[in-house]
Amino acid sequence: MSIQIYILSKLIEGNNYPYELKRQLSEPIPFDEYTGLTESKLYYHFDSLAKKGLIEVVEIVKEEHRPDKQVFAITEKGRKELPEKIYKLFENTTEINEMMVGLVNLKHVDRDRIVDTLEEKLQKHKEKWELIRESASQLKVDDSKQGLVDFISDYSLSKAKQTEQWLEELIERIQNHKM
Repeated sequence: MSIQIYILSKLIEGNNYPYELKRQLSEPIPFDEYTGLTESKLYYHFDSLAKKGLIEVVEIVKEEHRPDKQVFAITEKGRKELPEKIYKLFENTTEINEMMVGLVNLKHVDRDRIVDTLEEKLQKHKEKWELIRESASQLKVDDSKQGLVDFISDYSLSKAKQTEQWLEELIERIQNHKM
């Protein structure tokens, strides 16, 4: 879904072709390598979006000794679908790093709706970890495994606290238009 949001958000800014979007994603920081985005994956998503009627070919550029370039534009249906894809991204992700393409495209959505989604996610996270803490306190472990249990517990709780802090920070920044 993130790749499709990226494509639609770039095409809403202007017509473009797949290779150029991949080049933009790789310079100056090679985000394409970090995300594992290959040309074949990118072309697959362009094709998928075109089949759904969200984008369309508006021009074919012919160059001597080079393959033809298909230039794409976003359709009206694609303009309407972009915010819905962003909302779904926030609803379905569990980690903040999975939300990045949505965060970059907050201008296309209702920020209050995103904040509501994140607050709900934060509340569920807190409830889940409170239940885990309560359950862990009732756990009986023999002395030979106590060190391992303590390590796993400390690590997990530390990670949960960090997630909680960053969700709170993210909510605040979106509410205060710091992003």
